[in-house]
Amino acid sequence: MKIAVFAASGRIGSRIVNEALSRGHDVTAIVRHPENYTLMHDHLKVAKGDLFDAQDVETGAFDQDAVVSAYSNTHGAPASTIAELPIPLIKGLKQAHVKRLIVVGGAGSLEVAPGQQLVDTPNFPVEYKSVASAHRDALKLYKNETELEWTYISPAAEIAPGERTGKFRLGGAQLLSDENGKSFISMEDYAVAVVDEIENPTHIREQMTVAY
Repeated sequence: MKIAVFAASGRIGSRIVNEALSRGHDVTAIVRHPENYTLMHDHLKVAKGDLFDAQDVETGAFDQDAVVSAYSNTHGAPASTIAELPIPLIKGLKQAHVKRLIVVGGAGSLEVAPGQQLVDTPNFPVEYKSVASAHRDALKLYKNETELEWTYISPAAEIAPGERTGKFRLGGAQLLSDENGKSFISMEDYAVAVVDEIENPTHIREQMTVAY
């Protein structure tokens, strides 16, 4: 398959690129500064693009089987950019006539009890609340989208660099925790779940989650 990964130089985006390449896919890594992108591979192309520019999205997505948005508001960008992203992203994909979209989402919108999402719980870290709320706002926009075949993949409550085990659980819109109440997934296994969903779509126009 031909897969375009926007924000391919980020911690999660780079792992999705590596996972897709390891399975023999043709990957286009789309970044703002391709001159700083050092990964080389026979099945990898590197292109310059801005996710917030619908024309750039169209150009990067053209002739691709699937597009991954791995954007996060690093490098000082305000949390609000997360909620603003769906508009140019969706517009650009439609202009490119590409329907399959995988969104690297947040965990804050996952339910921990009927009618209660993780971001609204009393002990949710204050420093992450604005980002989590922005991810939730973005999800609302994706849920209104009926033409694209999008999948919003929420990680566990905690996600960090780790090992690729290939062993994890998948869920829907409810937070997954282990027998000790811990909700965790490595970035490597999260990337496995992303490429699995690209290869074998099971959550079209749905939110899903992955955790141990």
